[in-house]
Parts: sequence; structure tokens; C-alpha cells
Amino acid sequence: MPDLVARVADAIRQHHLLTAGQAVVVGVSGGPDSLCLLHVLHTLSPVLSVALHAGHLHHGLRGAEADADADFVVQLARDWGVPVHVDYADVLALARTQRQSIEEAARCARYLFLARLARQVGAPTIAVGHNADDQTETVLMHWLRGAGLAGLRGMLPRTPLADYRLEAAATPSGTPADEHLAGIELIRPLLGVTRAEIEDYCRRHGLHPRLDRSNLDTTYFRNRLRHDLLPYLETYNPNIREILRRSAEVIAGDYALLRQQLEVAWPQIVRSESPSAVVFDLAAWRHLPLGLQRSTLREAVHRLRRSLRNINFEHVEGALTVAAGGETGARATLPQGLELTVGYDTLVIASHAYSPPLPDLPLLTSEDVIPVQVPGDTWLPETWWRLRVDLTAADAVQPGSGWTATLDAAYVGTTPRLRRRRPGDRFRPLGLGGRSQRLNEFMINAKIPAAWRDYVPLLVNDADQIAWLCGWRPDERARVTAGTRQVVRLRFERRE
Repeated sequence: MPDLVARVADAIRQHHLLTAGQAVVVGVSGGPDSLCLLHVLHTLSPVLSVALHAGHLHHGLRGAEADADADFVVQLARDWGVPVHVDYADVLALARTQRQSIEEAARCARYLFLARLARQVGAPTIAVGHNADDQTETVLMHWLRGAGLAGLRGMLPRTPLADYRLEAAATPSGTPADEHLAGIELIRPLLGVTRAEIEDYCRRHGLHPRLDRSNLDTTYFRNRLRHDLLPYLETYNPNIREILRRSAEVIAGDYALLRQQLEVAWPQIVRSESPSAVVFDLAAWRHLPLGLQRSTLREAVHRLRRSLRNINFEHVEGALTVAAGGETGARATLPQGLELTVGYDTLVIASHAYSPPLPDLPLLTSEDVIPVQVPGDTWLPETWWRLRVDLTAADAVQPGSGWTATLDAAYVGTTPRLRRRRPGDRFRPLGLGGRSQRLNEFMINAKIPAAWRDYVPLLVNDADQIAWLCGWRPDERARVTAGTRQVVRLRFERRE
């Protein structure tokens, strides 16, 4: 077995890239990398017991040259007895529609085509020809753009295709991208092979790859890096390519350890998780080491948006600062329509329009004003809660707290009501010496979660004055004094 073929076979075994008996789709552009990949896998297919399918996407960008590329791949695959599938994408139109670069639109279209093909032929795996020099360029590109540990790992030998954010507009009409991507893995068998070794392999085996002239166009960032920056860096250190690859391997190991710690910490800090919001326990999150604080914020964004695109260092650090030291109600804006909010004892990452579910407390979900039976029971609409009211003599007073209160019947009046807060509401909270305070100001100071404030019941008297901010504080004027003749005893009860 030739040396390069043996190395690829070793990589396949080491990273568990393929399983005997499976089908695999091979992305073939016609260039040296994909041509080498198809030839090596075709050579190994009897040993690996895998069924190959070649896939080629015409990007609609290079006219007759692209037509010739497609014809070349079709003829080559047929000569080797490999089933071949060709499709066409208008990448320029996709780039305009999705507001992407041509490079990004082409990548999305290509991967979605290969994913559809994998679904069609029952293949759980797509093989692509990324090589060791591509890895070097990717790592350096991520360094220049300011990536974190995940990005500085570069490309991995195997990656779930669903980890990539591929725009749904690049799929056939009416078919969500997720349906194509789930359960399919992208593998890179040539990741340990240099471009020079691939070109030498093609020469020795009489392979004549197609030349994509766009790879020489230095208006593209990756091409400038490949043809200008890396050769310049080699004048400082001839081994720069290998150094960058080794650094990526070390970082990948460190990142794997961080992921293990994240998987342990995640269930310990998450109170709830849904497609629209991730809610952390604030105290537990603040006790995490800094590295895990960053990782949990990024993980929350990834789970909500399936991508970390456009999430840069400044976004994470800004959110981290607010989360670590912000008061209740503090917010940080994140890309992709997300927002971080510090609650009384929670940390919420959600879309701007997110409304957290209300707790199982006696809250008013209706805007109706509700007459209160005195004495008697008053049920809160659309809840399992009732307000039970008793009248007692002043000498039978029992102290109230929380959702129970003991008030002066004269101030409560004969026709008390429950309602929600209104603009301009004020009361005199018990314990402030009779000083009047805006209701909203009191709610903030009392750390009532912002999402609850519109729903906390107010017990008001005949004159619509607040006698009790239910669950929190009575009005000073409603307190029981030596002159109180009759007492109203109020308590919220849940029907079990």
C-alpha cells in the first residue's frame, strides 16, 4: 500500500471516520485535493468495505471552465466505476439573497448539495479534501480575525454537518436546511497530508486535476493569506506552517477538556432551557471560573441560534461584564437578535421579544379589576389560586408575611378590589415612616423580577388607594394600630 494511502487509512481508523458497509459521499471539484481524495478512497474501498458516491456542484461562476470541470468529474468517476451526481447552483443570486460573500454562499450551496445527496443515497458521511495546508491557512485566518479556542483548533477530522449554519434559502423550496444536515458528518481524511504531497501523488498516479483560476485571485482573503502572507512569514520561520498546525492540535486538546468541564457544569447552572431562552441560576453561574463563564455564554448562544457566527470577543466580554456585576434588570445586547438580562436570581439569554413564563404564584394574568368578597373566597382568573378573607376582632391579630396580610378593616373598606399596576401608582410602604413612594420604584428596590411586575396583585380600597402590594408590603395606613376596631385577615391559597 503506497505511503500516502496508508497514512490516510491510519487517519480513518484513528479518528473513526468510516464504518464498514456504509456509503460515503465524496465532494469532488476536479482539483488536486478532491481528485487525490477520490482516488485514495477508491483504492481503499475494498479494504474499508464502503460504497463511494461522487458529488460535484457547478457554482455558475466560471462559465465554460466550470462546464468543463463538471464534464471532467463525470467522465473520471464513470471510468473508475463510481456513481456520480452533478447539480447546479446560482451562487451569485444566493450571495445577493443571503447578503453573503460569494465564498460563503458557495460553501453553503456546496454543503447543502452534498447533504441532499447523502440523504438520497443513504450515506451518513460526506468526505471533503481539506489538507494540512488548508488547516494552516484556517488557523492563521482565525488568529487574524480574533477567534477563541474553538476557532483556533482549526478544522477537525470529523464534524457534525449540523454545526455549520447553512442558510435555508440555498435549499430546495420549502425544505428546511436542518432536515438535510441532521445526523450527517463531514470528514477530512487528508487533513494530515500537505498540498505538495497531494500534487506529487497526482503526478505519480497519472492524475491530471483541473485548475480553478479563482484560487489565484488575491482579492479573496484566503488567497492573499496563501500566496502573500504565509510565504512572508516563512522568511521569519521556515517551519511556520507546521508550528501553526501543532498549535491547533494543542488547543484542540485543551478545548476538549474545557468542553468536558462545561458538560458537567451545564446541568448544575441551568434552570430552564427552551428554543427561545436559556435561564441560568445567577449565583451558580457567578461561582464558575472565568473560562467556564465565557463558555456557558457562548454555549447558550449556540444552542439558541445553532451558530456562533458574528459573535466576537467584544460581544462575549460585554455580556460577561453585565452578567458578572450587573444589578437586577441590567442588559447586554448580543448579535442574532439575542439579549442577556440579569434577573433577581437568574441570568437569561433570549430573543428581544422573549417573555419568560410566570411562576406558580397568585399573579393576575387578566387586566380585569376583580371585586373581593369580604368575608369569603375570591378566585383569581385562569389560576389555581384564591384569596381567602376573614374578619376578626382587633384583639385576635396574627402577624402576616408574604402572601398573607393582616390589615385595618376601616382602611380596606367594604368593597376592596384586586387589580394590576397602573402608571402613576403610589403608596406608603410599611416601614418607611409614612413616606409616599412610586410603586415602580418600590418594586425595583424590592427586587421584584421585571417580568412579574405587571402581574403582581394590588389590593385597593374603595378610593382605589393601595392597601397591600400582595406578596410584598402593606400600606402604612392599612397597618393595625391601637385604634383598630376590626381586622381583615387575607391569605392566598393554592387549590391542590
